[in-house]
Amino acid sequence: MDFSFTEEQEKLRQEVRQFLEEELKKGSFEARCDAWMGGYSPEFSRKLGERGWIGLCWPKECYGQGKSYMDRMVLTEELLHYGAPAAVHWFADRQMGPSIIRHGSDEQKEYFLPRIARGEIVFGIGMSEPEAGCDLASLRTKAVEDGDSYIINGQKVWTSGAHHIDYLYLIARTDPDEPRHKGISEFIVDMHLPGIDVRPLIDMTGGHHYNEVFLDNVRVPKSSLVGGINRGWYQIAEQLDYERSGVERLMTNYPLYQDLIEYAKQTKYGGKPLAEQPTVRHKLADLTVKYEVGRLLTYRVAWVLDQGRLPTTEAAMAKTFCTAFEQHLAHMATQLPGLYGQLRQGSKWIPPAFRESAAESYLFSPGYTIQGGTSEILRNIIAIRGLQLPTS
Repeated sequence: MDFSFTEEQEKLRQEVRQFLEEELKKGSFEARCDAWMGGYSPEFSRKLGERGWIGLCWPKECYGQGKSYMDRMVLTEELLHYGAPAAVHWFADRQMGPSIIRHGSDEQKEYFLPRIARGEIVFGIGMSEPEAGCDLASLRTKAVEDGDSYIINGQKVWTSGAHHIDYLYLIARTDPDEPRHKGISEFIVDMHLPGIDVRPLIDMTGGHHYNEVFLDNVRVPKSSLVGGINRGWYQIAEQLDYERSGVERLMTNYPLYQDLIEYAKQTKYGGKPLAEQPTVRHKLADLTVKYEVGRLLTYRVAWVLDQGRLPTTEAAMAKTFCTAFEQHLAHMATQLPGLYGQLRQGSKWIPPAFRESAAESYLFSPGYTIQGGTSEILRNIIAIRGLQLPTS
């Protein structure tokens, strides 16, 4: 297992950095936290698509570049390092595209993959429901066969960016008589179809990222079924491995991490910079150790993917550790500046070193260890799959 980067990968890193520096100078975007979730810029994603940076590790015959997952790690690290607006293509590039490649029909591959790779369409994920979060197999959304169509009825919740997306990658129960894990199928649902209602879920920051999606007699063609009928659960488990595998679980707040270090250098207390105080130095050092450990865990996930294996245990380990780091970072960023760290976005008293309010990240931080699989569920995966412990 070699975590050093090749000459070609370092060249890619420099190309991405140069591109992002130029875009910053043009004013195309401003660095922000949560940019992979909340930074919607169709124009920016199309620019990435023109450079072949969406679908980077997809096979060339599937409209990708045939690069490795470690290559993609280099790319995504730089996008997150600069806080670049990548939400338009992120989900589709990370998990929808690979799922279509593995399970989609030829028609689905020919239609969706090139459009994803060009940054032209936006995907969302329709998994969680009011009564089906961690226990996803309890879902109640139903898809009933009707001639050459399926009629879908149900409700999804916590759907990221549903007010922006073109297609919803949705799971529904197709056979109520089968055991609950076996009667589930996946569909690609056009969000412009009649019967779909998107309602905002406003989070504690006052922001609108999550949504409820209601489906009332939504008729979709049979061609929207992904993979085999009643095979959805196996495909979901695979997609969640991809969802948990990225460095975004570590670098969601990377701009804040940079700002916190800069704040310690700039700010004086008792006539000396905070960075000279042993307590502050040690806290920042501990934070950096955790950050570097998180990087290695995510590199290991990329390595496993490059070996052609699904990183079920490795991804669970990485996400559990990295999201705990993200919470620790958000907490520290509100504590070190004292009461100034609690100011909300827009206040003129936010310390100059901070490009955006630390309080916003703090308010959002409880969700880091919930979204994409709670840390409690992931620890069970590590115990059962990794340690071969009994299920009960």
